[in-house]
Parts: sequence; structure tokens; C-alpha cells
Amino acid sequence: MKYDFDEVIDRRNTNALNTDGFRSYIFHAGPEKVFPYKDEEFVRMWVADMEFATPSEICDAVKARVDKRIFGYTKVFDTEYYDAFLNWCQSHYDWSFPKEELVFSTGIIPALYELAEELIAKDEKMLIVTPAYGFFQHTAEYNQIQLVCSELKSDQGYFTIDFEDLEKKASDPKMKLVLWCNPHNPTGRMWTEEELRRVADIVERNDLWIISDEIHCDLIRQGRKHIPMGKIMPDYQKLITCMSASKTFNMAGLMFSNIIIRDEKVRECFCGRDKNVGFVNPLSIEAHKAAYEKGGEWLEQLKDYLDGNFRFLKEYLEKYLPEAVYCVPEATYLAWVDVRKCLPGVEDLPGFFANEAGVLLEGGDSLFVGNANGYIRLNLAMPQSIIRTGMERIRASIETYRRNLPSQKKIS
Repeated sequence: MKYDFDEVIDRRNTNALNTDGFRSYIFHAGPEKVFPYKDEEFVRMWVADMEFATPSEICDAVKARVDKRIFGYTKVFDTEYYDAFLNWCQSHYDWSFPKEELVFSTGIIPALYELAEELIAKDEKMLIVTPAYGFFQHTAEYNQIQLVCSELKSDQGYFTIDFEDLEKKASDPKMKLVLWCNPHNPTGRMWTEEELRRVADIVERNDLWIISDEIHCDLIRQGRKHIPMGKIMPDYQKLITCMSASKTFNMAGLMFSNIIIRDEKVRECFCGRDKNVGFVNPLSIEAHKAAYEKGGEWLEQLKDYLDGNFRFLKEYLEKYLPEAVYCVPEATYLAWVDVRKCLPGVEDLPGFFANEAGVLLEGGDSLFVGNANGYIRLNLAMPQSIIRTGMERIRASIETYRRNLPSQKKIS
């Protein structure tokens, strides 16, 4: 079956965060905040869900469950879901795990909030590498624990780990947890086996907990293969792995994720403190099961299309905005672009592009964590025609800004 990734889908009037929630999420404002553009005129390249239709195989599975006509209290009782997810992990990552280690959450973010609460005391610390996903910081804030950041090193947009700094901060006696992102958001790095082993060695030598957020693990460039941290640390009991089909198949609103907890006591505590007491959405189970059983071909075509979108962006920037620093990411559908030389003096990049270009995007330390100033994150999971429009607007706004700069601030 040939899937249509060029289709433009109208998402208005669906209560989508993407269309209706950008004021509160990006700008911390309400409907009183106005822009030179109408809401429907914006090119939306911000929140990390896709403009592509969820695969028909998943929609059909949900429809079949709807036809049962009863949506009573639901938990995962049989082994069908585990078997589907396990087969996916084995075929895509050469990795497996015992069924008893698998528990569920409405999302990885809620799971992080709860796990940090269980694993870290108020006077202890959590470690991340930066730039980082904003909710990693929010996890620390929610639990009133100290967040420690180790900055990644960038070489022309390719990010690597500062292992000396990471090890120094991990050895702090108050450090208890490493919150890891594999593949990494927002840089798109797929950590190599060597890098993962060095991280694992630091974690094990300091007897730390590690939570590996692997939600982007299927959104990788063609020809690559994800390496779960669980495969690198096969016997380490203080590892927790978080995965979901939600990001991959554009169904984040179904609120369902896989949390794989090796330690039995922590697993029991996690389930015992679950605010949903184990209940899950019956439609979510069917959707995720169908994704793992029938979504493989759609995913391969999606990766082909995304690879084309990343090539388009690279060529566009090289031709029209060569001062931008950008490296095609190994994973995710998100481009992390350094535009500091393009827009000297502009601090509020989301505000600038919303007002001057009619493009919604995220960037900077206000939306990410640490050494993110001057960067924008562009969502490329959309028809290429929309990306082209967005980039033309971005280019025009930058050119207009630079024409109006005092001569001493212009970049030759």
C-alpha cells in the first residue's frame, strides 16, 4: 500500500494543542494575545506531533473496537499486547524483556514525574545533558529536587557528550538519577554503542538510577538501528526504559506508554501510586497493538518521506541562509538549527517568527533547558509543501530584519 504523506489535513476544531494551544504553551498567554496573522494563517512547525494521518491500519483497529459499543473499565489482562510489543522490540532492536517488567502510564511525562518522586529525596539531585526537552526540567521542579545539567558539545551542529563533565557531576554523593534521552531531543543524536557504554559505565560505577526516555527510537533515518539502553545494560537493576508507539504513529492524544521497570519493589511502588490505578483507555490498547503488529510498512514509507524533508531543509539553508548552523539529525523528525548569526540581537525567537513570519516554532532556553539560546526547533513531520512555505516565510523575515540592521551589526 502506498501512503499519502503529501495530504494536507485540516486540524482545526479538534481541540488540538497544535492549532488551539500555542498561545498558552509557547507564549504563556491567553486569547488576548494577538498577532499580525490570523490563527489559521500560521505555518505550524512547533509541537512534536505530526501533520500526517495516523495509519489506516490503526484507525481500522480503533473502529473495530468502537463497534464493540461498550467502553467499560479496562486494563491489560491478556498477553496479546505484550506479545505484539515484544515482537516489535525483537525485530527492530534485537532486544527483549520479561513480561512482568512491563507496566503502563498515560504518558512518559507523567511516568517521569512519578518515578522521580519515588527515586529521589528532596535534598538529592537529578542529572541531564543539555540542551534538553523542557519537561525534564519540569520533572525536577515538580518534585522540588535539584537539576544538574551537563552541556553537550557542538561541532557545526553535531552534538557529543562531554564525558569528563558528565562523570564529575555523576560522582556527586547527592546525585541519584540520570534522566537520559535516547535518541536525544532536541539535537536528534542517536548515541553510538560506544557512547552508551561510557554512559552506562558512569551510571554503574556511581550506583545511580537511570531512566531512558526512548520515545523517538523508531523515528530514525533509513539504514540506522536503535540501540536500547536495556541492551547495553542487560543486568543493571536500576534501569527504567520508557517507550511508546504514540510519537511514531501520531497518536499522542491517546495517552498510553510502556514503562519497563526491572526492580520489583520500584515497579510495585510505581503501580501502587498510579493515579489511574492501572486503568487504561480501551481504544489506546487496540491502537498501540495494531501499530506494533501492522505499522511496519507505514513506518518505512514515513522514514523515506522524512529523509526527503531533511534533505530539503539542508539544501534550502545552504542556498538561502548559509549562516545557519545545521546538521541533519540521525533521529526524530525535528531539526535543531542555530540561527544566532542570522538574527543578531534577537532573543525571543518564537516571538520574532510568529510576528514577523507567521511561523510557529519553539526554541531558546525559555522552552528548552540549557545552552539553547539562539536555536530553533523545526518540526518537519508534515507535507513538504508546508515546510517550503514555512521556510520561505522564515527566510523573508530574516532578510527584512537584516536589511534594517544598523550597518555595524550586519554580518558580511
